[in-house]
Amino acid sequence: MQAKMDIIHISAECYPVAKAGGLGDVVGSLPRFQNELGHHSKVLMPMYRTPYLYAHDWEVVHKASTNLGHWWFDYTVIKEKTNVQGFELFLIDINGLLDREKVYGYEDDTERFSAFQIAAVHWMNTWNALPQVVHVHDHHAALVPFMMQHCYAFKRLQYIPTVLTIHNAQYQGSFSWEKTLYIPQWDSWKRGLLEWKGSINPLASGIKCSWKVTTVSNSYLHELRHMSNGLEPLFEYEKGKCTGILNGIDYTVWNPENDKYLTEHFSVQDAEAGKEKNKGILCERFGLDPQKPLFIFIGRLVGEKGADLLPQAIADSFKFIGRKMNFLVLGNGNAATESQLTMLQSIAQADYNVFIGYDETLSHQMYAGADFLVMPSRVEPCGLNQLYAMRYGTIPVVRSTGGLKDTVIDVGDPGGYGITYNDATVGDITHGIYRAVSLYNQKEIFRSIREKIMDLDFSWHRSAAEYVSLYQSFQ
Repeated sequence: MQAKMDIIHISAECYPVAKAGGLGDVVGSLPRFQNELGHHSKVLMPMYRTPYLYAHDWEVVHKASTNLGHWWFDYTVIKEKTNVQGFELFLIDINGLLDREKVYGYEDDTERFSAFQIAAVHWMNTWNALPQVVHVHDHHAALVPFMMQHCYAFKRLQYIPTVLTIHNAQYQGSFSWEKTLYIPQWDSWKRGLLEWKGSINPLASGIKCSWKVTTVSNSYLHELRHMSNGLEPLFEYEKGKCTGILNGIDYTVWNPENDKYLTEHFSVQDAEAGKEKNKGILCERFGLDPQKPLFIFIGRLVGEKGADLLPQAIADSFKFIGRKMNFLVLGNGNAATESQLTMLQSIAQADYNVFIGYDETLSHQMYAGADFLVMPSRVEPCGLNQLYAMRYGTIPVVRSTGGLKDTVIDVGDPGGYGITYNDATVGDITHGIYRAVSLYNQKEIFRSIREKIMDLDFSWHRSAAEYVSLYQSFQ
């Protein structure tokens, strides 16, 4: 029998408390599944002023003072009383820094997340029973391993194993050496563990100092050695302690048999009828033709997701393939892309529509009613949308990169069940759509693939067990 492990996750996001992307989904699920395996996993994050905060009951578990350079501040740690998420949830409050509605996007984000990390380590340093693993996520928590090991006040923590999970290496949190006083007094001989290309780089420091580094897919780990916003040599040097562990999804939330956002539920046994009903609801709402295959895009309208290519790819698909398919887009982001997608409505012939913004209910309905999901991502560390889509019998049409490469096998390859292409270009996207339309018209093959993807296992049970095996390698 495996020994019970005490694990703390430190993160800027955790769904449903506060989420800006996939990081929040991971930290909101992984600890619960680790607990189901018999361990004690908990989460520590900033106390933003989100609706979740006011909808739950909390208790104060710690109050103290510490400093960010010359600025002394008080901080408070509160705990959600009921463990409703399936794990202990702790929030750190620092007045003037963390008491805001948004997670990111402030000019003083360096100060906000530096103070958060200092308070986190300062609080852990007071514990009688120390955790067996400290698991930090992305650059917002990546200075924690350095502080635990090399700040004089926290030497008691220096031998606790640390894991850094990188969800997106494009964002590294770099700041100038003029702010070096932000970090509690540290061994100046260790300067190189903070520095990267002339700045203090929290993500680089986390890679150097953590006992193990994980990324959210194997292919993304390989890509980081060639494309990581300047950290390529570091990933090459530290490759021996890096591993890829694919994200999972929560099948209690993403389940077409009992999804609370759906009025028409279905399983793999009645997928054809169930998806037809959901497709009809979508098509009626958005003025689309339910007799045509329905392609959807759900996500941020930004360059990383290849969203800027969508308007031309949709227009070219109509031009070169014909009006043989529907498109429905849900998302927001770049203003120019939003405008171009909106303008496409003027040429729609009951085969195109767009919803600018984000709507959780609509996203579930789209996964349930669509035939194909388009993901032309330039960068996709893991990707969750393709996993959600397959759970609902929606076939992914994706660029083969990062986690998309690890989770979608092309129908032309042995055991394949998706449509893949190599480059984030309008031409490749359009060709992928052409192949998907052809597949849709091969009814028996199409139905068998839909049933196959609904039975694939991308649950958190598998991923949580892999993380626990990684932790146990420290013992």
